[in-house]
Amino acid sequence: MLNVILVDDEALARQAMRELLEAQSGVQIVGEAGSIKSAQQLISEVKPDAVFLDIKMPGKTGFDLLQLIEERPKIVFVTAYSQYAVQAFEVDAVDYLLKPVRPERLADAVQRLREACGRAASPELPVPPYQPEDRLCFRTPGRTLVAAMAEVGALEADGDFTRIYVASQPPLMICQTIGAYEHSLPSPPFLRVDRSLMLNIHRISKIEHLSRDETLVTLAGISRTFSAGRKAWTTLREAGVTG
Repeated sequence: MLNVILVDDEALARQAMRELLEAQSGVQIVGEAGSIKSAQQLISEVKPDAVFLDIKMPGKTGFDLLQLIEERPKIVFVTAYSQYAVQAFEVDAVDYLLKPVRPERLADAVQRLREACGRAASPELPVPPYQPEDRLCFRTPGRTLVAAMAEVGALEADGDFTRIYVASQPPLMICQTIGAYEHSLPSPPFLRVDRSLMLNIHRISKIEHLSRDETLVTLAGISRTFSAGRKAWTTLREAGVTG
């Protein structure tokens, strides 16, 4: 069971989140707060596993609250503002939800909380995939990038790591397998064309079928050209992508 508290200065926002969380198995709301001061006291007394935290609040922000907590629980930010996403993940937030929160997106956040808290998910609760309108957060030891789904062009396997190619950005090496991304990213537009390469077919601008065993794929906004084999060419044709 995950014990969580809700922190938001708007009572209606807390009510909406409460109703969404009550539909989630294995989650118990153990308190609510409408201000930073009351939230600080509540966290100290209850010691929840996680806090669903608004950012913009009267007088102080959700980030200010984190500076006041000695033993910090896991944090999921819930806000109407997308511009704080990078800052949120820089303080190790588990997830970042934009209002109004969709039930399937909340289910994803709850699963991430379970993993972060070391709680196994119930077998009957599969992790829902991302939706095309969601934003993805990629974190490396030296950099955090939040990108719209449509900006992600390709994912390339490198052992247990995945190299991520985002439009107009240098590639990032992420400690997650390409198989995990295959199960969480929507298809279409993401298509795993062979064992080591997944492409966003909406960003394909050119396909060159050089030979029976070599195909070159160019993606809009990505400087690198990707070389793929016979299987990739077949997979792209079956998906109706001809370049």
